[in-house]
Amino acid sequence: SLFYSHLCKEGHRVVGVFTVPDKDGKADPLALVAEKDGTPVFKFPKWRVKGKTIKEVAEAYRSVGAELNVLPFCTQFIPMDIIDSPKHGSIIYHPSILPRHRGASAINWTLITGDKKAGFSVFWADDGLDTGPILLQRSCDVEPNDTVDTLYNRFLFPEGIKAMVEAVQLIADGKAPRIPQPEEGATYEGIQKKENAEISWNWSAEVLHNWIRGHDKVPGAWTEINGQMVTFYGSTLLNSSVPPGEPLEIKGAKTPGLVTKNGLVIFGNDGKALMVRNLQFEDGKMIPASQYFSAGETSVVELTADEVKVAETIKVIWAGILSNVPIIEDSTDFFKSGASSMDVARLVEEIRQKCGGLQLQNEDVYMATKFEDFIQKVVRKLRGEDQEAELVVDYVSKEVNEMTVKMPYQCFINGQFTDADDGKTYDTINPTDGSIICKVSYASLADVDKAVAAAKDAFENGEWGRMNARERGRLMYRLADLLEENQEELATIEALDSGAVYTLALKTHIGMSVQTFRYFAGWCDKIQGSTIPINQARPNRNLTFTKKEPLGVCAIVIPWNYPLMMLAWKSAACLAAGNTLVLKPAQVTPLTALKFAELSVKAGFPKGVINIIPGSGGIAGQRLSEHPDIRKLGFTGSTPIGKQIMKSCALSNLKKVSLELGGKSPLIIFNDCELDKAVRMGMGAVFFNKGENCIAAGRLFVEESIHDEFVTRVVEEIKKMKIGDPLERSTDHGPQNHKAHLEKLLQYCETGVKEGATLVYGGRQVQRPGFFMEPTVFTDVEDHMFLAKEESFGPIMVISKFQNGDIDGVLQRANNTEYGLASGVFTRDINKAMYVSEKLEAGTVFINTYNKTDVAAPFGGVKQSGFGKDLGEEALNEYLKTKTVTLEY
Repeated sequence: SLFYSHLCKEGHRVVGVFTVPDKDGKADPLALVAEKDGTPVFKFPKWRVKGKTIKEVAEAYRSVGAELNVLPFCTQFIPMDIIDSPKHGSIIYHPSILPRHRGASAINWTLITGDKKAGFSVFWADDGLDTGPILLQRSCDVEPNDTVDTLYNRFLFPEGIKAMVEAVQLIADGKAPRIPQPEEGATYEGIQKKENAEISWNWSAEVLHNWIRGHDKVPGAWTEINGQMVTFYGSTLLNSSVPPGEPLEIKGAKTPGLVTKNGLVIFGNDGKALMVRNLQFEDGKMIPASQYFSAGETSVVELTADEVKVAETIKVIWAGILSNVPIIEDSTDFFKSGASSMDVARLVEEIRQKCGGLQLQNEDVYMATKFEDFIQKVVRKLRGEDQEAELVVDYVSKEVNEMTVKMPYQCFINGQFTDADDGKTYDTINPTDGSIICKVSYASLADVDKAVAAAKDAFENGEWGRMNARERGRLMYRLADLLEENQEELATIEALDSGAVYTLALKTHIGMSVQTFRYFAGWCDKIQGSTIPINQARPNRNLTFTKKEPLGVCAIVIPWNYPLMMLAWKSAACLAAGNTLVLKPAQVTPLTALKFAELSVKAGFPKGVINIIPGSGGIAGQRLSEHPDIRKLGFTGSTPIGKQIMKSCALSNLKKVSLELGGKSPLIIFNDCELDKAVRMGMGAVFFNKGENCIAAGRLFVEESIHDEFVTRVVEEIKKMKIGDPLERSTDHGPQNHKAHLEKLLQYCETGVKEGATLVYGGRQVQRPGFFMEPTVFTDVEDHMFLAKEESFGPIMVISKFQNGDIDGVLQRANNTEYGLASGVFTRDINKAMYVSEKLEAGTVFINTYNKTDVAAPFGGVKQSGFGKDLGEEALNEYLKTKTVTLEY
C-alpha cells in the first residue's frame, strides 16, 4: 500500500490492483487503499488451472489496459501471457543481489551463508526463476547481529519502495536498462524445512550465529537438549567476557552451554561464544533462555472480571484468525492450528486495537502458543508482572498545578530505585516558599561504585552493547515521546524544585529536552568513519579506514539552573554514541532527573544503561572524577570546580573531559541598532530564567548616545514584570533556585554599591516567602570593579557606557575577561556586526538576537569557560573514540 501511494504521488496512474481474496473478512491493505482511491481492485484466488490461464481472470486483467506490470510482492504464479502482455512487460522486486540467492527465502539465506552485503534487485520478469535482466540493484552492509526482521525493516522495505518507484520512472523516461544476469555466482536455495535446520556443533561461533539468525523465526534452528528438540531464537555474538551461569549439557556440543541472567551462552568449535535469547520446546512453548531451569515455576493467576472480558475479546480474535478451528479451547495451539508468522503480526495488531492499546510483542505469541498460556501472559502484561524485573517506585505525591505529581526520590541504579547504601537522605526545598518538597537519597561512595559497576556490565555484557544503532535510536525516540507525553508533570516538578516559571519550563526546560533526544536519536545510525588513501607498500596494497566507537562508561555532572535540559544536552549525545552513563544531578534539583530515570525504564532502556545518583559534588561528584572504570566525564558548572574535576580526571586514569564553565558574556549595543528590539532582547539576555543562565549577558556595553534612553526603557519594562509563584501562568519572574544563591546575589549587589556603581533599580530581596529577588540594574560600572569581572548568575543587569564610534575600544574591554562562553552585538550595520563577531573571543556570538540556541548548533566556550561542545554533530565526538584500521592485501 505504501508503494502504491508513492507511485500515485509521483504522478503515475495505477489502472488496476490484483491482490489476494479477503481473509476472514479482512481485506489486503493494498486493496483498501486502492478502493478508497477508486482504482479497480480484483481479488482472484489464482490465475491458472492445469497450466492454462483462467479466461475470466485474463479478461479482467486486459480490461484495465496496463502498460506495465509491477510486482513488488507476489505470492501467486502469474502466467507468462500476462507477464508479457503490457507494452513495457513486467518488473519484479527480489530481496537479494541477484544472481545470488534466487528463490523464496533470499533474506534467510543471505544470513545463513554469512554474506557481508545484503540488498535487493528490481528485474524484468522472464520465464525463469528470478533469472530476468536486472533493471537496478541496491545493497547495504549486513551488521553482525542483523536478523531477517532488522534487514527488512532497516533497508529492504524502505529502500525497496524508493527503488521500485525509481524503476517505474526510468521505464517511463525510456532510460531503464536491461542487464543480463550472469550465471557465475548464481545460487538457488529452496525454503528450509525443520528437519534440515538442525545445528551442527562442528561449526565456529560465527557460523552457528548465522545459522540461528537465518532460520529465525521460520523454521527455527534446533538442537537436542535432554532428549527433546529445542529451537533457538535471538542470537547475538558475544564479544565480551562470558558471564557466569549454570552449565547445560547439549547433545553433540563439546562444551556445555551456560544459562546466564541474559540468556543461554553456547560455544563454537573455535571456542568463541554467542548468546541465545529465547528457547522453544517441542510443544510450541517459548521461554526466555535465562529461565531454562525455572521454566515450570510460573503460577496460574486468577482473572478479575475486567480481565475475563479481555480474555473473551482475545478469544474472538483467535477465532477470526483460526477460522478452521470450530471452538477455541484452553488447549488450542495457535501454530498447530495453522497460524503462520503473518498471523502473529495480525494478532498483535488486533489486540492493540481492541484491547485498549495493549502492546504485545511478536515474541509474546511464540512464548505462549496455547490459548490458556497466552491469556496468562496477557494478564501478567496488563498487571505489569511480565517484565524482567518489575520497576518498583516509591513516589512522593503532591496535588499541585491541577494534577497529581508523582516524584521518585531514591537513587536509580541498575534499573531499580533504591535507598542510599548507608540510608542517608537530605531535604530538597521548594524555592517559592522555602518548604521541604521531600527527602532524597544521599548517594554514598558505595552507591557510586554500584552505579559504575552496573553501567560497565551493561556496556560490556548487556543487551545495550549488542544493540544495533537503529534500535538504539528507536529507544531514544520513544524516550523523547514519553518526555513529551509527561511534559506538564515534568514542568511542574521543575517549577517546584528549581523555581522555573512553569510556562518557560514547558517551552524550554522540557521542550528543548524533548527536541534534544529526538535530534540525537536521529544520529544513532549515522555515526560513520572514513576511508583514507595511504602510501602502498608495493607489491602489496593497503586499505585504511577509521571507525567511531563508544568510550564505555561516562559520568555526567550537571548544574541546577536547567536540571532536565542540562541532563538532555549531555546524556542524549552520550547514549546516541552507544555509551552507558552515571549521572549526578545538582544536589538542590534532583527530582526531574529521577523522573527521567523512571521514564527511561518505560521507554525500554536496558538496566544499567542509565544510572542517577543524587547527592553532593564533594562525595559523589569527586568519586566519579576519580573512578578508574569511567572513561569520560562531562561537566557543566563553575570554573573552580571544573578545574578540580579536570585535575582528578587526569591523575586517576586520564579520562576524557568536556567542561562547560562560567561566563561573563558581553553584549555590545551600538547606537545604530533597532532600539526597541535591543531593549527587549537585552532584558531577555539578562533576566531569562531569573538570570540563572549559563550564557546570560554578564555585562552590557551601550554606546554613549543611546545609553540613557536604553536604561530608562529597561527600567520601565522591569516595572511591568510580574514577580510571583512560578506555577501561575501570568508570572514573569520566579524565585532564585536556592537560599544560598539568593544570599550570594544580595552580597554581589552590596559589593557593587560599595565600589561606586550606580544602583538604578532593584538590588533587594522581595518581601514575601521564598527566595525572590528584584530584577536589578547597575550603571556606571567601570572595568576595574567586581561587577565588571565576576559572574552574578542572577537577574542583575550590569551596564557600562562606551564612547560613540569606539568599536575597537569596546571590543578590547569586552574581551578583557578570562571567560568566553557567549557574546552578542546589536547593530543595523552588517559590516560592523561581522567585524565584531570575528573579534569577540567567545564560543557563540549572537547578532541582533540573544539566547537563540538550537539542538543542531554546537554550544560551548573558550578560555576559562571550558572546552568541548554540547549539541549538534560536534557533541557526538565528545563521546566517541576514533580507531584506525589498516590491512594489507
